[in-house]
Amino acid sequence: MRTHHRQHPHFSQHSITPNAGPKCQNSTANSGLLSEFVYSENQPALTQLLLPLLHHLGEQSRWLLWLTPTQKLSRRWLAQSGLPVDKIVQVSQLQGIASVDAMERALLTGNYSVVLGWLPELNDTDRKRLQVAAEVGGSYGFIMKPQISPFCVDGQPPAVKIHSSVYH
Repeated sequence: MRTHHRQHPHFSQHSITPNAGPKCQNSTANSGLLSEFVYSENQPALTQLLLPLLHHLGEQSRWLLWLTPTQKLSRRWLAQSGLPVDKIVQVSQLQGIASVDAMERALLTGNYSVVLGWLPELNDTDRKRLQVAAEVGGSYGFIMKPQISPFCVDGQPPAVKIHSSVYH
């Protein structure tokens, strides 16, 4: 059996040569990411999964932005978590579509290494807008979604709460 080497334009020698392309000035260019982070208030997912990433991104010269519902971040919790308190910006009390616009603008600027947003339910168009904004700004965007348990004892959904020490 003989095999033939076919040259495909997207696998050309030029495309895999280490110094073939132009160098980017910003090391985060083209590294934007948008993801949804679904968490339960009864599990420490924020501290176990997200905090190590936030620590790493906090080492950059850029800011970390929290677009939160009505709660205010606790400076004590931020300091205890090892996050750079002087690089964190919080915008709270956003309502509806304005919060999607705010997240898009923040991601587009490239001033933030990560933008965490507690947003309303998104449609495909809004998701695409945020994905493009994250890529353009070279930022990480996390759409934070608290998981609401369908099994409530008293019939009422649980309150949105990340961690008691995270907010004042």
